[in-house]
Amino acid sequence: PPSPPTYRHGVWVQLPAAASRDCLNLQIFSRLVQRTSNRFGPFYWSPDSIRRLSRRIKPNLLRIESAPEASCSPSAWHCWPGPLPVFPTLVGDIDNCGSLHAQVLHLLTERIRTKAIFQTQRSKFMTWQFDGEYRGDDCTATLTLGNPDVISESVILVAHFLQSVTSRLVLGGEMVYHRRPGEEGAIVTLAGKYTAPKWVATLNIGCGGAHASYYHKANEQVQVGVEFEANTRLQDTTFAFGYQLNLTQANVIFRGLVDSNWCVGGVLEKKLPPLPVTLALGAFLNHWKNRFHCGFSIIVG
Repeated sequence: PPSPPTYRHGVWVQLPAAASRDCLNLQIFSRLVQRTSNRFGPFYWSPDSIRRLSRRIKPNLLRIESAPEASCSPSAWHCWPGPLPVFPTLVGDIDNCGSLHAQVLHLLTERIRTKAIFQTQRSKFMTWQFDGEYRGDDCTATLTLGNPDVISESVILVAHFLQSVTSRLVLGGEMVYHRRPGEEGAIVTLAGKYTAPKWVATLNIGCGGAHASYYHKANEQVQVGVEFEANTRLQDTTFAFGYQLNLTQANVIFRGLVDSNWCVGGVLEKKLPPLPVTLALGAFLNHWKNRFHCGFSIIVG
């Protein structure tokens, strides 16, 4: 049977039934990025990473591309518009098994943005999510409804609020509420972020555990980041270290990762001027389970 949806990076996702723990470990690098400064790129080739690397395509140009998913899932087709913000926007991702992941983005006003996410696994709806975001001058509030079902009386509600206390310090919190027949609960997490000219530190503390991260930009060529996460429910702690090397003269960017689970990963990006082409090579090794994954991607644009 399919696994239950998992909340990751603001989206409730349905993991494939065949997904292994190695596939989940690949996302440690992505979590380290998104929770610090978004300076590193994700190790696996997700639709977001391809769009990020394709900012030079023409505005409003609809683009379809096939890319590997680092052997964690079958190859997929991605469809998205150009980087020019136009609303409403439809973003789609479908694999060769017929599973669909679609997002609809719409800007109601200058401060209110909405998003709808739908995910199917073959012919069954697995996830439907609705987001609303308000952006003020010094605060941000977000409300998310995940898999609301009136008939079975089940819903997942996530509320975020961030407030800029100073120009460098941001404080906020998150509440996650879930309800289904025979089960109901809520989790509250407090969060803080401090931004300096060359480093960023974050801290999340809740009843389920704690998470801390630190990112530092040493110079234009070297960037490093560390992440520590403790889960009181699972009685587990994880430590990860990531770095990025920019070789501007060689048009090469290298990113690496090592964590406390004996997992090592790296990705090498090479631009091929004068063509608007970027070649990316990635590899991931889990020493504990003696598993190795590798892949490559070609980005045009």
